[in-house]
Parts: sequence; C-alpha cells; structure tokens
Amino acid sequence: MNLPPFTRSLPHLAMLLLSLSALAPAALLRAQDHVMPDGTVMHGDMSMPMDHSAEMTPAERAKLLADKKESEGNHHIAGALVILAAIFMLAEPSLRRRWPGVRFAWPLCFFAAGIFLLVYSDTELWPFGPQTWWYGFTHNPEIIQHKTFAAILLGLGVLEIQRARGIVKAAWTGFVFPVLAMAGSILLLFHEHHTGMHGPGHMAIMEHIQSEHLSFAATGAGIGLFAGLSEFPTRLKSLFAKLFPMMMIVLGILLLLYTE
Repeated sequence: MNLPPFTRSLPHLAMLLLSLSALAPAALLRAQDHVMPDGTVMHGDMSMPMDHSAEMTPAERAKLLADKKESEGNHHIAGALVILAAIFMLAEPSLRRRWPGVRFAWPLCFFAAGIFLLVYSDTELWPFGPQTWWYGFTHNPEIIQHKTFAAILLGLGVLEIQRARGIVKAAWTGFVFPVLAMAGSILLLFHEHHTGMHGPGHMAIMEHIQSEHLSFAATGAGIGLFAGLSEFPTRLKSLFAKLFPMMMIVLGILLLLYTE
C-alpha cells in the first residue's frame, strides 16, 4: 500500500511532541505573565500581589501541607496506573496466547484510576469531609474538573472492557480513546488548582503547577494523536500502536514526578 510522502515523517512526530511537552509550558507561562504598574503580577486571568510575606497560622500551614501531600499522592497513584496500563498494552501481543485475560488488564487499570479519582480527588467532600457533593459542584470548579477526568477514565475503562469481550464491535469505537485523550488534554489547559494559591511564594508554586499540567496536556495530545493514527490500516499502524503506549509511560512518569 502506497502512502502519501508526508506520512514518512510521522514517526518523528513523537520526538517533536516530547520536546514540546518539556519546552512549551515554560514558554507559554512566560508569555502569560505581566507586571502591572502597581507591582501586581498578572498571570493569565489571575492577578496577585508580589508580596508573599503574609504570615500563616500553624493550623493554616498544616492544612496547606496536608492538601499538598494529598494532591501529590493522587497524581503519583494515577501515574503508576497509567504506566501499568501502558505496559499491559505493549505486552498484550506476546501474552495473549498464554493469558487471554490480559486483554482486560489495561482497561481495568483505567477503570481503577477513574474510581480512585472519583472518590479520593477531593476529600473535603462526603464521606471524607463535611461538604456535600452538590456544594462542591456549585462552589468549586476544580472539583467539577476532577470528576470530569474521573468520568473520562471510567467511560474508557467500561468501553474498552466491552470491546475486549467482543460485545462492542463497531469500528468507530476505536476512535473513542483518541478523542477522549485529546479532550482531556484540552481540559488540562483550563485546569484550576487552588492548593498553591496561599502562603509564601504562591505565585512561583502556581507557575510550577501550571507548567506541569501543560506538560501533561502536551503528552496527552501525543497519546491521542498516535492512538488515532493506529486505528487506520496503514503500514505504520503497528508503529503507532506502540508509540501511544510509550507516550503513556512518559505521561505516567511525569505524574510520578509531580510536585507542588
């Protein structure tokens, strides 16, 4: 099968996307920063004074540290599950004969990540905290975003389990994963994060957090792109089928290295 000349350069797109995931966040954040005449730093749609010397009470400091540890732990667990799913994807062709059930392994990793994120991403909500889910949804956009990511993971897990069982066979369902990966990456560009919004050095912390999430978004876009290309019957199909799990491993490592 003859392919258009431009497809010969597609394998090199992986290295380009990896480079963008490292370099684009810092450049974008620098472009969004503006210092106003009154000394206020404008970062995107946020404006905050440059003076971070306000003292925090011991209780506030303890709460900030607890929120930081919880958020980092959530990202690290999600990263481990993403890496595990990618390893199962890469190993499935060689393990399928000896262990047919391996086809369910990576969808179950996604499903587990979705359940974890749905339950533990916002512990200020019931049953861990005093807030109701309705109050959280109507007062904190960050909670809505977390639950949206959880719904994406749960939906993918359920769909891919059904595809592995042979119940869902329509060809178009193969593009659900790439489309949702792209959608999740776009959502990350608008992700609000309030953990680092208080305390000394909060502007530097927020810039660091946003830079990390932009890296997640760039890598996720690469995953969606290569997963989509792997659905087309071309000579590069098997290459793309390996590239997107490899980029999932990159994403998992970025999540494991996440700090606030």
